[in-house]
Amino acid sequence: MKERGQYLKIVEWSEEDQCYVGSVPGWIGACCHGDDEEKVYHELCRIVDEWIEIYQKDGKPLPPATVGKKYSGKFQLRTGSDLHHALAIKALQTGESLNNYCTKVLKQSVSLKD
Repeated sequence: MKERGQYLKIVEWSEEDQCYVGSVPGWIGACCHGDDEEKVYHELCRIVDEWIEIYQKDGKPLPPATVGKKYSGKFQLRTGSDLHHALAIKALQTGESLNNYCTKVLKQSVSLKD
């Protein structure tokens, strides 16, 4: 696998810009754009290769890989007491546990299905 394969590359439609935009989350922000999704992806790969080459030439360590990372399914979220209270009430109103209610809301916000 090429080194670029270690990094999550995202090409998504931007309503604001009315074109596809490519980025590498956590490393390279929006760095290329165009009307053809596949061409934007290939341009993004070329940009990642260039950045890797620059880092290596400068003797800088590459950022941690973002592909193949394992997730436990648990994380701690600090919301503040007011939001915690409001979420707990909403969960009670729906007859769900706070964990189930928050999981459902988070899934909806990122468009994941059960």
